[in-house]
Amino acid sequence: MKTFKKIVKWTLGILLLLIIGIFLYLFIKVQGIKSDGRDKLVGPAPTLTSNGHPYRDLNKNGKLDIYEDSRADLEARVEDLLDQMTLEEKAGQMFHPFQFSGFESNPAMRFMALMNPPEKYVGSRAISHFSTALAPDDVRDHIRWTNEVQKLAEQTRLGIPITFSADPKHSDKRGASFFMKGLSQWPDATGFAALRDSMLIYKFAQIAAKEYRAIGLHTSLHPVADLSTEPRWGRIAGTFGEDVNISTMLTVAYIHGMQGDSLSPTSVSTMTKHFPGGGPQKDGWDAHFKYGKDQVYPGDNFDHHLIPFRAAIKAGTAQMMPYYGIPVGQTSEDVGFAFNKEIIADLLLDSLQYKGIVCSDWEILGDPDQAGANLVDSKDHGVEHLDVYSQTEKALNAGIDQFGGNDNPLLIIKLVNDARISESRLDHSVRKLLRQKFQLGLFENPFLDEEEAIKQVAKPEDVALGLETMIRSTVLLKNENDILPLKGIPKVYIENMDKKLAESYFEVVDNLKDAEIALLRLEAPFEPRAGIVEVMFHQGRLNYSQEELENIMKVIRAKPTIISVYLERPIIIPEISEEAAAILGHFSISDRALFELFAGKGSPEGKLPFELPSSMEAVEKQFEDLPFDSEDPLYPYGFGLRYNQLTDH
Repeated sequence: MKTFKKIVKWTLGILLLLIIGIFLYLFIKVQGIKSDGRDKLVGPAPTLTSNGHPYRDLNKNGKLDIYEDSRADLEARVEDLLDQMTLEEKAGQMFHPFQFSGFESNPAMRFMALMNPPEKYVGSRAISHFSTALAPDDVRDHIRWTNEVQKLAEQTRLGIPITFSADPKHSDKRGASFFMKGLSQWPDATGFAALRDSMLIYKFAQIAAKEYRAIGLHTSLHPVADLSTEPRWGRIAGTFGEDVNISTMLTVAYIHGMQGDSLSPTSVSTMTKHFPGGGPQKDGWDAHFKYGKDQVYPGDNFDHHLIPFRAAIKAGTAQMMPYYGIPVGQTSEDVGFAFNKEIIADLLLDSLQYKGIVCSDWEILGDPDQAGANLVDSKDHGVEHLDVYSQTEKALNAGIDQFGGNDNPLLIIKLVNDARISESRLDHSVRKLLRQKFQLGLFENPFLDEEEAIKQVAKPEDVALGLETMIRSTVLLKNENDILPLKGIPKVYIENMDKKLAESYFEVVDNLKDAEIALLRLEAPFEPRAGIVEVMFHQGRLNYSQEELENIMKVIRAKPTIISVYLERPIIIPEISEEAAAILGHFSISDRALFELFAGKGSPEGKLPFELPSSMEAVEKQFEDLPFDSEDPLYPYGFGLRYNQLTDH
């Protein structure tokens, strides 16, 4: 026994040392990049008055500069600030890395914040754009953190405020978004596609913008204007579905709702993605990973995927994000979109006359000094043979204004010093980036009043509309003998839902044999992956494994069973469809929304925003770039019943 205890003790000790070693290695790694090795935090900006006009003396020179004067012409303010900037300060503007805001309430966030402290980025690298990754457990925590980072920015030489961005924070879907507790909750983008209501998504975008600004977010890394023509792709939940007309209509309404008629201090700037359409991934594998780097067009349908982006440009989207993938055979060289001059400079900027910011998708550069570079695949698709300086140069020459996710301004500084990139080329991009900060009102006051901010989030009327939208967006696929809505207060057996909440609606029993009806909440099937990022991307197969299916069918064959299933992707469910009493397909909704539907306190109105295939064989026969080409789908595009309707499925 003593020997065993010794072994356990030594093993735990070694593991602890290993964890500490990894932490120290990564900490040293991320601390190692300095623009010039000096701390550039010089002190807060005092508030002064000039001829009766109060202003923040951002450069601390005791006088009112044009860029500090809210009354001055926008372009004059941009040029005045640009003229005062050093090469290092310009280079810093062109990087947009991750930051983690929940360090007060979440230990994991605290660890990530230690790995990438904002002081390092703001002070030493002059970076003033951050993507707030993950989501803290408390919106107050996020608000306090943004204020602290803005205080750091105020202490820099020129006091340039921070622009904070975020992936979607209002739905509980997987992949690139994380629901932030304390905001109103809504369905995925596909849920809005199921309702096809442009006024509703316009209203949602207005609410989301109000809540974003209240907690210190200024840029939405959405909408996703990609078309979900490849059903295996892991990003479908963020899209507006398979139909180009619906996607275009909702993309435009979303941009107008977020931004307003023009950018202002109440706007959220939209970064529409993923130009020129990230949907047609070869075999459905996502381009976050090397095995998914190819986008293919076997149906010769490249221009079809471009349609929503043309409309987004016309609608005035402030920013555009190209995807990672290589558009195989579409241009003279097979390189990723962000490195592809024919895609960015020729198509987006010249042919489509886009004037806004072009920000790359996250971490496209194969930078060995990038924080966490050894933990995930680099996204330097098609340019892996180039060193990181040449990759940076190629992206700049292609037309990229800002590098999402990457965090090393030294790359650009060296290119300018080596006369490979002109400083005037930097000025072209930095003008756009500064202009947007001015338009969003950040130079006047980037700070938040915590109590006032809290009043703007999760307002009862917004929460109620979110709940109603989750309910209405649900698609009723089957309703045998009108089992839904449930009558009276039946004895129900439930899986994967809140039992305590269920007791407010039904009599809940613990044993299936005691139940009159079974209620099962299912996740969409996918092919599990082990990678640190891959676990967040549900890709691959669309059918349940034999073991998964057996467990589901055991319940279905024992009791009349109502299935609620997350339509994260176009799933394959022929056996379930055959034998379940009822099926509700939803787009990441709350348990409360489901119980309201079961009890008849709300009604499903959604129509499928994509086809549900009949088999994996049918999926494999589809062309990645063509919509509506699934052979004999189990449920066609647009299918959706209402209560009191029967189906022959």
